[in-house]
Amino acid sequence: MTLVEVKMVRIYLTEAERRLDELLELLHDREKVRGVTVYRGISGFGKSGKMHSSRLLDLSMDLPVIIEFFDDPDKIDMITEHLAKLMEPGHMVIWSAKINE
Repeated sequence: MTLVEVKMVRIYLTEAERRLDELLELLHDREKVRGVTVYRGISGFGKSGKMHSSRLLDLSMDLPVIIEFFDDPDKIDMITEHLAKLMEPGHMVIWSAKINE
């Protein structure tokens, strides 16, 4: 098994921001990153302290959404430099990882 260095990025949004399609188009069509996964949270809060939550009787349309993607470190550095101009500070987390090839 060969391990290859990559960088992982996690972007935190809410459904109400309506940015998911724009960011997926950027990552898939323009940047062609190696892998992307989108998670829909059941609850969460950020710096505002406002709770975004799903309840059985009250289905929220403002739930947390996480976009997670990875690629070669140099490519991720270039992408995140561009994304930093589009994202509010504190909504993007980046770390090094290894994948098996």
